[in-house]
Amino acid sequence: MFSFFKKLKFKNNREIWSWALYDWANSAYTTSVMTAFFPPLFKNYWNSGVDAVESTARLANANSISSLIVVLLGPILGSIADSGSARKKFLLYFTFMGSLVTVAMYFISQGNWQIASVMYILGSLGFKGGIMFSDSLIKGISRDDDVDLVSTFGYSIGYLGGGLLLAANVLVLLNYEKLGIPDEAMAIKINFVSVGIWWAVFTIPLLLNVKEQKNEKTVSGFNMITGGFSQLFNTFREIKHLKMVSLFLLAYWFYIDAVDTVIVMAVDYGMSIGFKDTDLIPAILIVQFVAFPAALGYGYLGSRIGVKKAIFIAITVYLFVAIWAPFMVTIREFYILAVIVGLFQGGIQALSRSFFTRLIPENKAGEFFGFYNMLTKFAAILGPQLVGWVGIFVKYLGYGHIASRVGIVSLSLLLLTGAILFYFVDEEKGRKEAEYLSG
Repeated sequence: MFSFFKKLKFKNNREIWSWALYDWANSAYTTSVMTAFFPPLFKNYWNSGVDAVESTARLANANSISSLIVVLLGPILGSIADSGSARKKFLLYFTFMGSLVTVAMYFISQGNWQIASVMYILGSLGFKGGIMFSDSLIKGISRDDDVDLVSTFGYSIGYLGGGLLLAANVLVLLNYEKLGIPDEAMAIKINFVSVGIWWAVFTIPLLLNVKEQKNEKTVSGFNMITGGFSQLFNTFREIKHLKMVSLFLLAYWFYIDAVDTVIVMAVDYGMSIGFKDTDLIPAILIVQFVAFPAALGYGYLGSRIGVKKAIFIAITVYLFVAIWAPFMVTIREFYILAVIVGLFQGGIQALSRSFFTRLIPENKAGEFFGFYNMLTKFAAILGPQLVGWVGIFVKYLGYGHIASRVGIVSLSLLLLTGAILFYFVDEEKGRKEAEYLSG
C-alpha cells in the first residue's frame, strides 16, 4: 500500500496539485451551500411557514432545473471548448458566475423563495459546469497508470478543502452572537460569502499552472462555435463504434443518481423526518473528513482488486444506505450512516471518472466529459424529483407521517439498474474502441 501512495509524486506535481485545488475550491459550494446550509435556510427562512413536503419539492425542482440546463448545454459546450481549445476559458466563466451568485445570496430577504431558487440554480449551474471542464483536463495531466490515483487525489483534496471551510462556517454559526451577528440566518448568509470568495481564490492555480492540450485544428471566434457543433454531430455518428462508452454512460446515469441525490437531499431528508438542522451539520462534517483519506484508500482498493469491482462494492453499499435510511429513528444512526457514506462517496465518484477516462479518445475529452456530466446531471434531475414526488404521492394517499421515508427508498431501483448495466461494460473492449476512433 505504501508503494501506491508513493505515486503521489506524479509526473507533473505542479499541474496535478493545481488541478486538484479546483476540487478543493468548488467543494466548498457542495458542502457549505448545497448540502449543509442552503437546505435549512431555504426551508426555514425563504420558505417560512410552508409545509415541509412542499418545501422539499421546491428544493428538488431547483436542483433539477440547474441539472437540466447542464444536460442541454453540456455536450455542446464541451464540443465548442474542444474545437477552440477553450476548456479553461469555459471553466473560468462558470466559476465566476457560480462564485458571484453565491456571494449575492447574502442579499436575499426572508420569504423570497423564488429569488433564492433562481440564485441557487445559477450557483449550481456554475458548480456543475465548472466540474465538467475541470474533469476534461484530467486526461492531459495524467497517464493510464496513474489516472485512478490522480482522480481519487482530486476528490480527496476536495473533501478536505470543503470540510475545512465547512468546519469554519459551523463555528461562525454556533458562535454568531459572540461575533456580533444578529441571527442564524445572517450567519449562514455570511458563510455563503466565504464560499464564493474561497471558490474564486483557489481556482487561480489551475488557471495559471495547468496547460491545456491544444487541438491540432484549433479555431477561434464564430468558427469555434460552428466547429464545436460539427464535432458534436460527428461524435453522434461515430458513437456506434463506442458501444462500451454508451453502455457505461447509461449504467453511470442510474447509479450516480443515488449518490448525487444523497448529497443534495440528505439534510433536507433528515429535517423532514424530525432531526434538527444543528444536529445534522456534524454529519456533513463527518462525511467530509472520513471521505478525505477514504477516497485515496479507495483508489488503492481499485488498484488491488480492479476498478470495476471497487465500483460494484460502492454501489452495493449505497443500496444498503437506501434501504436502511427509512428506518432511522435516532441522530446516532444518522451519524453512522454518514461514516458509511464518507467511506464510499469519494471512491465511487473518482473511480467512475477514471474508468470513463480509459474509454474515451484523448482529443475529444471535453466533448465526452460533456456527455459524462450531461448524464450525471440528467440523473440528478430524476433522483430529487423521484424522492420529492414519491413523498407527495404517499402523503396524498394519507400516509404523510412516512412520506419522506418512503421517497428515499426509490433510490434502490436506480442503483440496481445501474449495477446490472455496469456488469456488461468491458474495459478492454472500450480501450480498443477509443483507439480505433482516435485513428
